[in-house]
Amino acid sequence: MKKFLSMLLAAGMLLSIGLAGCAKKEDSKKIGVAMPTKSLQRWNQDGDNMKKKLEEAGFVVDLQYADDDIATQVTQIENMINGGCKVLVIASIDGGSLGTVLATAQEKKIPVIAYDRLIMDSDAVSYYATFDNYKVGTIQGEYIRDQLNLDGTDGPYNIEIFTGDPGDNNARFFYNGAMDVLNPYIDAGKLVVKSGQKDFETVATAGWKTENAQSRMDAIISGNYADGTKLDAVLCSNDSTALGVANALEAGYTGDYPIITGQDCDKPNVKNMINGKQSMSVFKDTRTLADKVVEMVKAIMDGKEAPVNDKETYNNGKKVVPSYLCTPVFADAGNYKELLIDSGYYSEADLA
Repeated sequence: MKKFLSMLLAAGMLLSIGLAGCAKKEDSKKIGVAMPTKSLQRWNQDGDNMKKKLEEAGFVVDLQYADDDIATQVTQIENMINGGCKVLVIASIDGGSLGTVLATAQEKKIPVIAYDRLIMDSDAVSYYATFDNYKVGTIQGEYIRDQLNLDGTDGPYNIEIFTGDPGDNNARFFYNGAMDVLNPYIDAGKLVVKSGQKDFETVATAGWKTENAQSRMDAIISGNYADGTKLDAVLCSNDSTALGVANALEAGYTGDYPIITGQDCDKPNVKNMINGKQSMSVFKDTRTLADKVVEMVKAIMDGKEAPVNDKETYNNGKKVVPSYLCTPVFADAGNYKELLIDSGYYSEADLA
């Protein structure tokens, strides 16, 4: 009997050692992925793509969404650090809010990849993976310029401007890229901002929220276009703001739909493009960005430098962060099938 018990005990110890070994092996490949919210379609796609690609590469993924609550995201990142994550991939809610928790990651020598939103005022950020955000704005500005034929006509044309959350560093890049194209026409009087609202702080949209953009657009229409004055274009930095603008136009504007820009190719906005209620949206294929981040994680885990293509542009206040910039393109009613359906990004049913 004693011999049998000894055998059971030995077997249990071996099983325990084996399980501990498995856990240790699993922890050695654990990657933390922190996303800001599930309330916007694009972050759900980003998170899903990231998890899928990392798992296909053999990593264990701790994916968390923070519901746009900074304290929640900080706690989630703390848990990732304490839970044994070897690399952190973070799309921040507020780029300047993570300094303290990332200092802990730095102390524990955990590399940090800022995902699509640059994390500010922290030298713990190892790399940045995003699309060329200035180029996104440039594409939007050039689209308005070309559709209104600003170089071939005298105008004037009326335009209104909506950009994103002031806590998101990308919002300034989008805004600056577009305004660098459009400002010369505003200065020349070919473009007129009838509301007078054009500086970044005034045209920023808290939380990138559709309802915030809609409320502001309601007021702009009431104060400037209710008398039948034509609105020719609305620069919107992304699709959630563009959706708010379209909703306001549907409710309170009697003229033809203006040119409306966007970004992300969210399903409701692509449907609006098909129906003539939004002109274009900058397409940022999240599968491409996920692929690039997986490459970066692999390199870091192999003790190598991650691949980057920009070492000059993105200064977060503490350092110039080595970055990889993917290339954005624009979709409209003429090419969305090729870009979005033929590529497998959406199905026909998604946009029905």
